[in-house]
Amino acid sequence: MGIADLGLPVDVPSTALFTDQYELTMLQAALKAGTADRGSVFEVFTRRLPNGRRYGVVAGTGRVLDAVENFRFDSDVLGFLRERDIVGEETLDWLAGYRFSGDIWGYPEGEVYFPGSPIMRVEGSFAECVLLETVILSILNHDSAIAAAASRMSSAAGDRPLIEMGARRTHELAAVAASRAAYLGGFASTSDLAAGFRYGIPTVGTSAHAFTLLHDRERDAFQAQVNSLGRGTTLLVDTYDVAEAVRTAVEVAGPELGAVRIDSGDLLLVAHRVRQQLDDLGARDTRIIVTSDLDEYAIASLAAAPVDAYGVGTQLVTGSGHPTCSMVYKLVARAESAAPAAPLVPVAKKSTGGKTSVGGRKWAARRLDAEGVAEAEVIGTGAVPAGLADRQLLVELVRKGEVVAREPLEVARARHAAVRDGLPLSAAQLSRGEPVLATEYLL
Repeated sequence: MGIADLGLPVDVPSTALFTDQYELTMLQAALKAGTADRGSVFEVFTRRLPNGRRYGVVAGTGRVLDAVENFRFDSDVLGFLRERDIVGEETLDWLAGYRFSGDIWGYPEGEVYFPGSPIMRVEGSFAECVLLETVILSILNHDSAIAAAASRMSSAAGDRPLIEMGARRTHELAAVAASRAAYLGGFASTSDLAAGFRYGIPTVGTSAHAFTLLHDRERDAFQAQVNSLGRGTTLLVDTYDVAEAVRTAVEVAGPELGAVRIDSGDLLLVAHRVRQQLDDLGARDTRIIVTSDLDEYAIASLAAAPVDAYGVGTQLVTGSGHPTCSMVYKLVARAESAAPAAPLVPVAKKSTGGKTSVGGRKWAARRLDAEGVAEAEVIGTGAVPAGLADRQLLVELVRKGEVVAREPLEVARARHAAVRDGLPLSAAQLSRGEPVLATEYLL
């Protein structure tokens, strides 16, 4: 069953207008100039990682594939373009039959990337490729930013599970995508039911402070929750007095109480006190879950605390200070004419201010050291050296317009965990520093 078959309210009938107007005006000008059918290669890459980040995480590839399949100009979309006089009738006629028929290669979802990495390569005519720029970038920039933050947080958390709780801190549709990216990056579950429904991510949730405040006594609230959800539930214990709440929670649920959640205060100090109190009350198996504006640094600072799980919201869904990856979509090669056999020639923007790019259709490989640890990201044009042939990173995603590499989210999640484990140990450092792998060019 495809996503479209689910009939979810978060779906849209077409992704064709998830674009910038200049994509269509470029198309129209190219059609009139006779250059629209020239074979072209576009690449997605970033010139630098966010300040202090050691690696990036590729996320959103599966959503890109869905977006490309749904990039259709139906009658309503065409009517809008006609009403606004954005393009002329000849261009509208061309758009009415639009179906991407080219090829897409890319780093598999969950892989890591570095400055200059050709994260995605889109090949076809200029006309059909240029239209996809905005929607591809909007998905990859958002999802990869969230996944990178999630990866850092899960690395800091170690074996302790992370709960994604950021739906109320972002746009309702972005929340679903953020939950998907967080799960890929190492989070264990989400509070967002739409994400659970759409992507099969485990969902969790019990109660908020409002539920406690609703009742005349905290004991009544705890009893009502235990009656409904069982003794294994999680009780929120910081509405009034934490020590009194913990005592009441164990009295109500017994030592079988599943967990307590702490959402405020000095989490390090309170967690130690709550653990001691739970143990003294015989609730030695009751877990402690902490929330309250956590990020990777706060999580790392709690490594020595008796904490069993973390709930993260705002900092996660905003990329922990870096809500975009600054990925760009650039033409790197184009044919000399519209003839099917016309050779490709490299092209590149030349400018000051750090916005230069490298022309040519590229491959990428990751070189390993003698211990099997990654030591360099190698990017080149032309033939791939024999020693790197089995270390190439780009995989075929779309062939002649047909998706050929759709995969379950669990596969991308497992891939990221394995790839991250293969990076140098310094990749897990939260201190500011350069990318953990240098980028080498063979041009």
